[in-house]
Amino acid sequence: MVETYRIIASPEETNKRLEDLIMKQLAQEINARFNELGVEIPIEEIEERLDKMINKFKVPKEEARRSVVNYFLKFHNINRNEFYTGGQSESPMANISDVAEDGKWVTIRGKVVQLWDNSHESIAQVGLIGDETGTIKFTIWESSGASSVEENKSYLFRNVVVNEWNGKFQLNVNKSSSIESIDEEIEVGNTTVDFMGAMVDIQSGSGLIKRCPECNRALTKGACMEHGKVDGVYDLRIKAVMDDGAFIQDAILKRDQVEEITGITLENAIAMAADALDQGVVLEQMKKLLVGKYYKLDGSKIERYLLVDSIAPVFSYDPSELDELIAAAEVI
Repeated sequence: MVETYRIIASPEETNKRLEDLIMKQLAQEINARFNELGVEIPIEEIEERLDKMINKFKVPKEEARRSVVNYFLKFHNINRNEFYTGGQSESPMANISDVAEDGKWVTIRGKVVQLWDNSHESIAQVGLIGDETGTIKFTIWESSGASSVEENKSYLFRNVVVNEWNGKFQLNVNKSSSIESIDEEIEVGNTTVDFMGAMVDIQSGSGLIKRCPECNRALTKGACMEHGKVDGVYDLRIKAVMDDGAFIQDAILKRDQVEEITGITLENAIAMAADALDQGVVLEQMKKLLVGKYYKLDGSKIERYLLVDSIAPVFSYDPSELDELIAAAEVI
């Protein structure tokens, strides 16, 4: 059995964690650049000064970054031009399975497995990239100016910094990084698991959705985070919450699995939404059909999600009926 869990955090807690991550990423950038110049500054000192500027004095992040950099430039008697000119040398190539050191700079060759919905203004894209050895979460920060990526395409992520968060490693694409598309089919290694349990919920963002025709990202209120207002392409998706009595597992079903398990085709869903003038009717119908029933799923386990390859209904029973059957069998 694979142990899984869901963490339900309030919006305030989520924003606080994200702000802490942004500050840590800024500190890593500053620390890495000073290291290139042969000056070692404990990253804790940089984080402390950034925290004071941003959280205590409410200074904008970029202004706080400049202020902290200028402090250490003056302290170590370094010319500003020396700090801001020149670029970071190429970081060493690394397999994803070898990424296990907080603050390390690496270059990763991989395939974008999945892009996640994101609404934070500081983040351009967030998702999973994988190679033959495994997968890892990545975040492309808006301030990086890096090229956008698409699902199922391969890229070279140059000079990205490793960050540890809640015991897991992830990659940050920042101002020192770049993204290069490569014409290579990469076979992504992952963990395949089976899961059997009840579908206890279907989350928002499910049912009939629209995707960006450029990057395939799910639209939010008709807009793509990367490409703005676009004419979206309809698709079906279910973000299910499964419960086997011991563990909770988040699972994502794509169009073919959704059509198979619900009997609702994409064309049916579009017609339903048009008749009701509301896409939400599709999600409600799917909840009526699926929630509370038992299913057997298998697929790729990536981070907290199970990316479903196949799903099938499982016979379920009422425990009281089972007791009656056992009693009857004993009489016979």
